Amino acid sequence: MSSALTDLFPLPIVQAPMAGGVSVPQLAAAVSEAGGLGFLAAGYKTADGMYQEIKQLRGLTGRPFGVNLFMPQPEYADPAAVDVYAHQLAGEASWYETELGDRDSGRDDGYDAKLAVLLDNPVPVVSFHFGVPNGEVLEALRRAGTFTLVTATTPDEALAVERAGADAVIAQGVEAGGHQGTHRDIPETDGAGLGLLSLVGQIRETVRIPVVAAGGLMRGSQIAAVLAAGAGAAQLGTAFLATPESGATEIHKQALTNPLFVRTELTRAFSGRPARGLVNRFMREHGPYAPAAYPEVHHLTSPLRKAAAKAKDAQGMALWAGQGHRMARPLPAGQLVEVLAAELADATTALSGHRSAGGDLR
Repeated sequence: MSSALTDLFPLPIVQAPMAGGVSVPQLAAAVSEAGGLGFLAAGYKTADGMYQEIKQLRGLTGRPFGVNLFMPQPEYADPAAVDVYAHQLAGEASWYETELGDRDSGRDDGYDAKLAVLLDNPVPVVSFHFGVPNGEVLEALRRAGTFTLVTATTPDEALAVERAGADAVIAQGVEAGGHQGTHRDIPETDGAGLGLLSLVGQIRETVRIPVVAAGGLMRGSQIAAVLAAGAGAAQLGTAFLATPESGATEIHKQALTNPLFVRTELTRAFSGRPARGLVNRFMREHGPYAPAAYPEVHHLTSPLRKAAAKAKDAQGMALWAGQGHRMARPLPAGQLVEVLAAELADATTALSGHRSAGGDLR
């Protein structure tokens, strides 16, 4: 792993940036203080909202941390398809006694304003989701002293990340909770993503930049597996979602291990882009009909999701979670980092023992 990154945090454990109010400063600070790399999620926030969270985080820890940005999205949604879906959601709006959101609330997520803040007030690490920033942006961040990462879900995307000049690539396997960070949203490829170990191996043979592995990781032994496959660090999201410091709702945290929610699926139901969550009523009823229209569908369903959360109705919420959700542990975030590090050390020792035994047998 690039020393420029590993010098920032002693343990190969990165807390994934989870947008929507989950990755709050308290969570990022606890992870960084424990020796991992904590992350803030700037997605769905204003530039000032992001800046205020950075200030708050800096007041909680002097350790390095990261900030994640969503890339602006091209306009390719079919307005007629969005109209049909809005009509289908009318019953949900009536049930929750709210209105559908404004589909035209913006598609760039305040990207330029957030970049300006991060260049004026540099942070140690910045990562990007839903595409690759241009080389000028990455070089400007590098000159500011910021280490850059970009998500990729295929070897070709990883190659685009390397060519753009990013310092490292986040290999996101199909097991990951929340939104898949595909660079282009192609409905024909829904559900065709690569599993994490296969993805890490292929990316390691495609690019020379360091790889951070993400997708369904919940235990130190799994971190050991991706490190053995060639990753330099592991990024975990769902594992930290259940911690007390997480900003997730209690009903979301409890749903991770609730026997009512037995599996996850990739769905467009809540945002118009493929995202993995716990299968609930909303996903079952609307997922098959949701168009490829991000962020239009995200804006449409925003009031519905907020109303469902207020009503404590898990069947109407976007319960983002990775495939390992049943392994969630509601430990304090700092303690969870310590447990993961101990499990990683045990797994690494066991692997070394097996190698030694193999050598003796030969």
